[in-house]
Amino acid sequence: MQLILKTLFLFLISVRLLAQVPATFQWLADGSGYRDVEDGEIIQVSMPSRQAKVIASKADLTPGAMGASLPVRSYSMSNAGDKVLIYTNSKKVWRYDTRGDYWVLDITSKSLKQLGKSLPPSSLMFAKFSPDGKKVAYVSKHNVYAEDLASGTITPLTKDGTDRVINGTFDWAYEEEFDCRDGFRWSDDSKSIAYWQLDARKVRSFLMINNTDSIYSFTVPVEYPKVGEAPSPYRIGVVGATGGATKWMNIPGDPGNTYLPRMEWSGQPGELVVQQLNRKQNHSTLFYINTATGSAKPFYTESDDAWIDIKSRWEDDPVGWDWISNGKEFLWVSEKDGWRHTYRISRDGKKETLITAGDYDVISPVRIDEKNNTYYFMASPDNATQSYLYKVSLDGKGKAVRVSPADQPGTHEYDIAPGGKFALHSFSNAKTAPMGEWIALPGHTAIDPDNSIAKMAGQINTGNKNIEFFKLKTAEGVEVDAWMVKPKAFDPARKYPIVFFVYGEPASSTVKDMYGTGNNRIYDGNMAEDGYIYASIDNRGTPSPKGSAWRKAIYRNLGRVNIRDFAGGATAMLEKFSFIDTSRVAVHGWSGGGSSTLSLLFQYPEIFKTGIAVAAISNLRTYDNIYEERFMGLPQENNEDFVKGSPITYAKNLKGNLLYIHGTGDDNVHYQNAEMLINELVKYNKIFQVMPYPNRTHSISEGEGTSRHLRTLCTDYLKRYCPPGGR
Repeated sequence: MQLILKTLFLFLISVRLLAQVPATFQWLADGSGYRDVEDGEIIQVSMPSRQAKVIASKADLTPGAMGASLPVRSYSMSNAGDKVLIYTNSKKVWRYDTRGDYWVLDITSKSLKQLGKSLPPSSLMFAKFSPDGKKVAYVSKHNVYAEDLASGTITPLTKDGTDRVINGTFDWAYEEEFDCRDGFRWSDDSKSIAYWQLDARKVRSFLMINNTDSIYSFTVPVEYPKVGEAPSPYRIGVVGATGGATKWMNIPGDPGNTYLPRMEWSGQPGELVVQQLNRKQNHSTLFYINTATGSAKPFYTESDDAWIDIKSRWEDDPVGWDWISNGKEFLWVSEKDGWRHTYRISRDGKKETLITAGDYDVISPVRIDEKNNTYYFMASPDNATQSYLYKVSLDGKGKAVRVSPADQPGTHEYDIAPGGKFALHSFSNAKTAPMGEWIALPGHTAIDPDNSIAKMAGQINTGNKNIEFFKLKTAEGVEVDAWMVKPKAFDPARKYPIVFFVYGEPASSTVKDMYGTGNNRIYDGNMAEDGYIYASIDNRGTPSPKGSAWRKAIYRNLGRVNIRDFAGGATAMLEKFSFIDTSRVAVHGWSGGGSSTLSLLFQYPEIFKTGIAVAAISNLRTYDNIYEERFMGLPQENNEDFVKGSPITYAKNLKGNLLYIHGTGDDNVHYQNAEMLINELVKYNKIFQVMPYPNRTHSISEGEGTSRHLRTLCTDYLKRYCPPGGR
């Protein structure tokens, strides 16, 4: 059981992949226990006794002809609990392993059958039991299928899927920017399936060049709508589970100039509920759709001067609609009052109640405990670098109350069981390795006191990392959070080089009081031991829980406001700490952080003397439409903002040392960014260094020795151009 607990709390504190593949840890529907995979077997554990039993053994999971049990990537149970759907032999689709093979185990008869046998291996996606457990539906090669479990009959529900006509899943941009992957839903009566269809035929392909895998080079096309290009038109279809013609829904608005990031059955017979965003993503409309007639009725709208975030921005899985009161109301997250809050909204959209009132942000919802009139969520009103569990009355009466212990400052994570009785709790901070425990709610009491975080209290803040968190104020008066790790043999009378780690864009914050903060990202060795100061700053535009105005200050100002804040924070730090050597200031970042690195090096060369930019967007016009148009608007209307926000515009100002790194097989931030930047730097006779990694993707992780080489390269560059040690 200790192995299970360790695995689970490491899962909790890890970055969730948002792949819409079920986690192996799953609470039982009634909250009385959970299931998980241990030693290749699926077990079920009762709470609070933690008594375990095997519900699918290795023998059960061993196909007769294979001689070895199926490795379980994930699984799901039928509603009746008599069958297990096993996901195995998984393969990547762009970022995540969302296609593979599926098998069904009948727990009673112990029979094990593979689904989709007539379809290509490892081609099935998002397989789901029908609610009555008689069928399984899945996607293969952009078509939707339903398979009858009794007869084994496979029925294609769509037949027009191609590489560009996409049924039941999504194109590159929807997957990357909306976290939309699973693109079909069973109806509650198991008779119908609703699914997305995206038509990417008019989206141009970006051609990557593969020069290494054959004597003759070849192109690798990626359907990729650049900023300013129209998105893939969508349709929502409903088809019978036994086949037949698809009924297409009639949703108002131009499907080639709007987005549909959410669609679910509404809980009412023959009715869907969808969310539509306009092209600029600053206006949201919710519709109910009658699936018999296809007619859509709007019932709730919202607008914002900048953009409207959708569910995947604050919740691990964008699938699902949070209905309460037997479907008479639903919960909805909005920033309409300047903070991210949760509202209780009547089904017709005419009445709403703010349930998390206050000048703070809901970081993420955790659990709706309707029986006990309780809403659990993560927040940190007093310190944006931390995260704690709060609860508030679901009816909107009363104030939020902190549940996380007061003597555990840092970052907490919770997975709360349905019914709100039990939870898996993890805690860490920058000086404390992750700790985990089972707790009972609402009292937050340890189920096993001998294996509780309270029992390990003596280990809190005992890490040997010399990290400090503090606040800085820029010349503009903007207060920013920062951290700094000093050298191991620190002498305040000496001056040390400083290396800044930057991201700086809306996808992530770098200043978090959690385990791993302050670690060397691209360095081979230990910066502190080698004599570097390592630091980071959290500028406006990052997703910190500091209110909507903080996050949306970068609207149409990406590459300017965020860069100005970071440079202003760095200036304040250099002025505050006399032991920083202002002649040895370096900065590095990856992806959006690579873009920030370039902008800092080019716009503030008097501060930043050395930079390492990895997989950077050098020209904002090269990135995808959903991301850039959300934060920057349409280039057809305000192209000057894209020019002013692009690092390449300021490349002529380079004075210091630049190492630029990019994978030529990067389907996310294309290698063209490197070549455009190189041309501009050559034009102005700037000396710099470039490292292309052939056919590597955005992670630059593929190929033997790649990660080690990248670390060695970056370490060598830093030591050469920003030498370590006190002077």
